[in-house]
Amino acid sequence: MNLSEQKIKDLLEVGIILAVLFLIIVIYVPVAIWEEEAQFKKESRYRMQNLYDIEVFYSRLTGEYNPDFLEAMGVVNATRDSAVADSLFIGEQSVYLFGKEFNVDVGTAFGFEFDTTFGFKSFRRDTVLDTTVQIAIYSEDLGRNDTSFIRIKDLDGYLQDQNFVSVIKKEPMKRVEAIEYYKTYLPDSSTYYCPLTGIPYEMNIDTSQSSLKVLSPIKNTIKEPRYLLFSFKANSHGIIQDGNKSWD
Repeated sequence: MNLSEQKIKDLLEVGIILAVLFLIIVIYVPVAIWEEEAQFKKESRYRMQNLYDIEVFYSRLTGEYNPDFLEAMGVVNATRDSAVADSLFIGEQSVYLFGKEFNVDVGTAFGFEFDTTFGFKSFRRDTVLDTTVQIAIYSEDLGRNDTSFIRIKDLDGYLQDQNFVSVIKKEPMKRVEAIEYYKTYLPDSSTYYCPLTGIPYEMNIDTSQSSLKVLSPIKNTIKEPRYLLFSFKANSHGIIQDGNKSWD
């Protein structure tokens, strides 16, 4: 009898352990799968946006969209490199690539627009050497001279003021300043392919070159088994038409 009771206790303990493990699996595995689905969707939409932006840049440079995305990307990237290397690379220029000549019209803001489109905004802290200037300026409200502390770069503006009296002293100083900049990247050929299927995105360009549509290559629901009891699912990641995103 004691042996039977011990076996029952052992079986109960094993059952409890299995139940806890099953509960952990039921709670955490679906979450991991949902995160995987969301990550593929996020990356796919990111690539679709980059593809669309590349075509828009190419259209600005040449006046038309290019159904060959890899060629369009090469021209846009090469133009950006030339603009960085030569500040005079603006206006009507020629880019030689793939054994062909491409006539491009490079705007003065092309480099900045490229960096802000294909870049991540970031900040860094820099120690800046500056000079503080103490000036005297006549205050009509007070009816007497008043003193102010300004940065030296602002001094010229005060010198033009008819109430300006004099510079009292200048003092060098150090200050920490948050500098905004963009970590720029060059789009590569992976942009052209869906990260989940490896199939190229679809591009529809109308005959008048006035409309561009980028579509996910996923037409039907993709379903893949995960851990016997669960499955990974993915549907179309959306459409971008003339800048309008279906997921917004």
